[in-house]
Amino acid sequence: MFSFDSGYWALIIGGSSGFGLACARKLSRHGMNLCIVHRDRKGAMSRIEPLFDEMRSTGVKVVTFNADATAAETITRVLDRLEETFARTDRIRLVLHSIAFGNLRLLAPYHPADTAEKTRELLARRVALPPEWLDSAVEGLFEEGADALHPLASPPEYANDLLLEAGDFARTIQAMGSNIVEWVQEINQRGLFAEDARVLSLTSEGNTVAWRGYAAVSAAKAVLESVSRSLAVEFAPYGIRSNVIQAGVTDTAALRAIPGNRQISARACLRNPFGRLTRPEDVADVIFLLCQDEAAWINGALICVDGGERIA
Repeated sequence: MFSFDSGYWALIIGGSSGFGLACARKLSRHGMNLCIVHRDRKGAMSRIEPLFDEMRSTGVKVVTFNADATAAETITRVLDRLEETFARTDRIRLVLHSIAFGNLRLLAPYHPADTAEKTRELLARRVALPPEWLDSAVEGLFEEGADALHPLASPPEYANDLLLEAGDFARTIQAMGSNIVEWVQEINQRGLFAEDARVLSLTSEGNTVAWRGYAAVSAAKAVLESVSRSLAVEFAPYGIRSNVIQAGVTDTAALRAIPGNRQISARACLRNPFGRLTRPEDVADVIFLLCQDEAAWINGALICVDGGERIA
C-alpha cells in the first residue's frame, strides 16, 4: 500500500466531521501525520475522540486543537505546538481548509407560491382521495427518500424575521473565504512547509448557483476561489500548489444546516449520472491523490469531484 514520507504532516482546519474528517482518516491510513483543528462542544467530544484515537492506531502522530481556527491566537498556538513537535525533517505537506462556518439567513423575506399544494389538491381530486391523506403520503414518502416527489413536497420554512446584515457577510467571508491566507502566510513565514506542498480548500455549486439562504456563503466561496488562484501564483516560487475542490452535493452537517437541504439533495441525486449524492470519502480520495508527487503540476485549478453532477 502507498505510504507518504514519515516526515509529512497534514494540517486540517475543520477536521472533526464531513470532508475534513474523511480526509484525515484517509491520510492517516497512508502514513500522513495529522494536525487537526476543529471547534466542537464538550458534549460532542465523546463521538470525536474515538475517531482521533482510531487515526493514532495507524501509527501516525495526531495533534488536535479544539479552538476557533479563525482567530489569530489559534494560528499562533497551533504553529508553536507544531514547531515543538516536529522532528528535524518534519514539514507540512498539506493544508486543507474545511471550515463550515457561515450565516444562512435570507436576503429578503420569502413567501412561497402554493404551487405544490394546488397540484396535490388537483391530484387528490383526480384519484378521488382525501387531500389530507395525499398530503401526508407525499410528505412521508419524500422524507423517506422518494426524491422524484420533491416538486410536490412542502417548500422549506425560512426565518423571514432574521435577514442578512453586513456583519453576517463579514464574518462568513472571513471564516470561509480569506482565513486560509492567514494560515498559509504564517506557515510559510515560519518555514514549516515541505518543499513540495499542497494547499486545498473546498467550494460548492453554490459558487455559481443561487440557493435561497446561501448568499453569504456563496460570497465567501467566490472569495475563497479568487484567493486560491492568488495563492497559486504568489506562493508557487516557494513550492506551494493551491487548488480548490468543488464537491458535489454531500450529506454533511453543513448541508443539513442549509434551509431547503432536502430539496437540494433530491434534485442533485436525480440529476447525478451515478444516481447518488457525493460522499465525503469520494472527496478524501481525490485529496489523497493530489497529495502525491505526481500531482505536482496541478496548480490554480478548480477540480470538480461530483460524479458528473454539474454537467447533467
